[in-house]
Amino acid sequence: MAGFEEQKSELDKLGVKVFAASVDSGEQAREVQSEVYFTIGQGVTRDMADQLGSWWEDRRGIIQPSGFVLGSDGKIIHSSYSSGPLARTDAGDLVLLLNFLESRK
Repeated sequence: MAGFEEQKSELDKLGVKVFAASVDSGEQAREVQSEVYFTIGQGVTRDMADQLGSWWEDRRGIIQPSGFVLGSDGKIIHSSYSSGPLARTDAGDLVLLLNFLESRK
């Protein structure tokens, strides 16, 4: 999530709004929220993860990293799923992708 904080000015230029969701709640969630500019939904359940289209890991009771980019029409234009700490959506790559898509208009 820190990468999205680092790319805030570029994302702002592109009109991107960032949101995150976590199973954490209470103090742990507030700690993470204090480090980023965007909203983090707290206390996500399995049902919520299913509604988001995220992969729920039963063993640890968590959402695995899932990234979705919505176009102005609300349709998904890019998604990524990860089952661990690698291959998550990188904020710098997202800026490159959005600039590329914008150049194709």
